This record gives sequence, structure tokens and C-alpha cells, in this order.
Amino acid sequence: MNNVTVSGPLFDARAEHYVREFAAEALDQVAQQGLANVGTNLDSSIRHPTPYYETQIHTERVDDNTRSVNDRGVIYGHWLEGDGSRNAPVTRFKGYFSFMRARIRLDAQVPRLVERARLRMMEKLNGR
Repeated sequence: MNNVTVSGPLFDARAEHYVREFAAEALDQVAQQGLANVGTNLDSSIRHPTPYYETQIHTERVDDNTRSVNDRGVIYGHWLEGDGSRNAPVTRFKGYFSFMRARIRLDAQVPRLVERARLRMMEKLNGR
């Protein structure tokens, strides 16, 4: 009779921990890039910036699987974004669409951002 002994992260509780760590790191990386994208969009759009609005934009951990980039509910945020009730019918200002453009750009950036975290997780799973 032959005995086989297995050991390492895949055979003990470490693998589950590493996967959870990977997910949190990947989500945080994506959220931070989303925040940077919104900031870049606002910097290139707003002609006479006041610092208040930009200082209110932040990332928020909603739960283990969700991160949010938002403006903390600034009252005129919807108007600046262009999805407010006063945009088209009341004023000529259409909005900057900074968050929408950031999301579109982020969709293309996600694979690269997640890949870094995945490689770190794989190294840990391989015992390095």
C-alpha cells in the first residue's frame, strides 16, 4: 500500500483566505482606479474648479463584494453629472458625465488591474 501526503495552501485553510484576500485587493484596486478616472474627467471638464466637490468624491466599502465611488450625496452632484432633473428642461447645461465616462474607461482597465492581484494570489497558492 502506498501513502500519499498532500500539503500546502490548496489543502488547508489558507487557500480560502488567499482567495478572499485576492477579491478584496482586486475590488480596492478597481475602486481606486475608478476614483482616479473620475478625478481626471473632472479636471479636464470643469473650467473654474472649486475644491469642494472634488474633495467629496471618495471610494466606499459597501460590503465584502462591493465598492462604490461617489460624491457623498453632494446636492448638486446629479446636476454636474448630467442626470439631474434640472439639466435639460431648466438649464442648457448638459452635464460633465464624469462618473459615466469613468465607468466606461474602467471597464477596459479592469482586466489589467485584477491581473496584478491574481498573480499575487497564485504565488501564495503555489507556496511562494
